[in-house]
Amino acid sequence: MTGGGEQAGVSPAGPTLVLSPQARLAVEARLRADRRAVEDGLDRLLGANGVPPTLHEAMRYSVFAGGKRLRPLLVIAAAEVGGTAADAVLPAACAVELVHTYSLVHDDLPAMDDSPTRRGRPTCHVVYGDALAVLAGDGLQALGFDLLARNAGVPGIAPDRVVRAIAALATGIGARGMVGGQTLDLLAARDRSRDVREIHRLKTGALIEACLRIGGLLGGASDAALDALARYGAHVGLAFQIVDDLLDVLGDETALGKHTGSDAAQAKLTFPGVFGVTAARELAQEATAQAVLALEPLGARGRWLHDLAIYLLTRDR
Repeated sequence: MTGGGEQAGVSPAGPTLVLSPQARLAVEARLRADRRAVEDGLDRLLGANGVPPTLHEAMRYSVFAGGKRLRPLLVIAAAEVGGTAADAVLPAACAVELVHTYSLVHDDLPAMDDSPTRRGRPTCHVVYGDALAVLAGDGLQALGFDLLARNAGVPGIAPDRVVRAIAALATGIGARGMVGGQTLDLLAARDRSRDVREIHRLKTGALIEACLRIGGLLGGASDAALDALARYGAHVGLAFQIVDDLLDVLGDETALGKHTGSDAAQAKLTFPGVFGVTAARELAQEATAQAVLALEPLGARGRWLHDLAIYLLTRDR
């Protein structure tokens, strides 16, 4: 993968996908600050509150297993496009991270990917058993929707926008989104003719796009801005997945904090596996270029998302 400040290799007619060293440092500083806010929010919102102790422990174990927290950061960034500060949408940002974590807990189960570890430690079902892992995932998903629904009582957020945000999340993770993509991914183990782009448009991209919609809706973005955010989300979600696939082939295990080659070992349908490394890189660059172009109607309000897209393209973890 390319490093900071290097040309990412797009056509001369497209946008230049470059971050200066100073811009890269600024992105990393912003990511650290927003992640701290999300971590603090998750800690507050995942209180016991009558939850059976073992279930509560399993839920927290899964949520605080680490991770980039990209999806809540995108909710915050989209809300700011509408002129709303991060604090106002922090519960919604935490909501999508809970839902994302539920999907990981279920994906790791023996009936799905059968993963014994995630981010360097035993997965939820290994520690707590299959049944409790299923219930922990269910609890996280339900709490996520609960947190979103609570926005209906927040001054300044129109109830119809809350309903639209809930619908966006439901669609993003449902049969026409993440669950549909996971289904296609499972079927691809037997049918290698499946379209890897369609699999990950649904499995990864649909929830990322929903995060941009949710943040924009709750942040008061105009319909035109919402359209721009959704297009950005679709393209940046694709680029994110391609880079993930490339890192599993080319990444440094120390930087990643996990073993590489797991996709090949599990016979996963991946972008480098289907298209080759060089073509997969070009697809990631093209998707990032399209994400950047989608932000043009936002002007200066889209600058943070612009820099974030390029940073994600050139990441090493």
